[in-house]
Amino acid sequence: MSILRLFTRQLILLVTVALVVFLLMKLSPIDPVDAYLGVAVSKVGPEQKAQIEAAWGLDRPVAEQFLVWAGQLVSGDLGFSTTYNMSVAEVMGDRIGASLALTGLAWLLSGIVGFILGVLAASFAGTWIDRMIRLWCYVLAGTPTFWLAILAIVGVSVWLGWAPICCSGPIGVPPDQVTFGERLAHLALPLIVLTTLGVSSIALHTRVKMIEVLQSDYVLLARAQGASLFDIVLRHGLRNAALPALAAMMAASGEIFGGSILAEQVFAWPGLGRATVEAGLKGDVPLLLAIALLTTLIVSTANFCADRLQGVIDPRARSL
Repeated sequence: MSILRLFTRQLILLVTVALVVFLLMKLSPIDPVDAYLGVAVSKVGPEQKAQIEAAWGLDRPVAEQFLVWAGQLVSGDLGFSTTYNMSVAEVMGDRIGASLALTGLAWLLSGIVGFILGVLAASFAGTWIDRMIRLWCYVLAGTPTFWLAILAIVGVSVWLGWAPICCSGPIGVPPDQVTFGERLAHLALPLIVLTTLGVSSIALHTRVKMIEVLQSDYVLLARAQGASLFDIVLRHGLRNAALPALAAMMAASGEIFGGSILAEQVFAWPGLGRATVEAGLKGDVPLLLAIALLTTLIVSTANFCADRLQGVIDPRARSL
């Protein structure tokens, strides 16, 4: 695929996502001005509300509002967030680090754990170990993120007291005074929840590929030469299953990002996922559009990498 064609597809995707998100927000029953005013809405008259709408450009036609936002984006201005009373760039700059720490580590750890479980299940295919791993993966695949997060808080934080209940640091302590150990303590539980939910697809995918490897002719020859199961898995299985597992990790990035939105909301984690929910509830279109575009760019890039890896694994996929 040429660079120009790839760039065109990516641009079309981003424009489509921006247009869909913008229209959905305009069709939403949420009034951005009322959401911004909150309890003070009863003290503001129609004239004042009209002035706020004019200052924000909400009195213009919908198409014009979108074109104005697109023009600002092209010039490097992401707009102003009415939810946080600061520029969208500042909001994203303040929160992207927390999101990357949680989502990035969850993506990496879920890939490692899923790969290990998939190899283990395939190595003992048909045994109780394989059945237990598959059952666990099937249960995880149907488990809602928010439900598991709530259970983790109730069980681990409230009943056992092993982890903080929320946030990225102790409540009331300025961020610059939070120690590295305290940050890790607050990160541990949401990271475990998000990692656990991302394991199933990678483990099942790796298991299928690993079984194919273990049933191949060269593995049969290795068995005939007296190689142990450990040697076969180490010398033949891991090497051939690693690339498909990496492709599955790339393709599963969207699930991790989607789950992080709910996990951040339940754990009050100050990342972009929680900002997405708040922007949606308050009709903060510029912030929501910026987060949607960033997420689309990351997930689409990961999916492109998964497609390229699939082509390396199976050359026949390159012609599709």
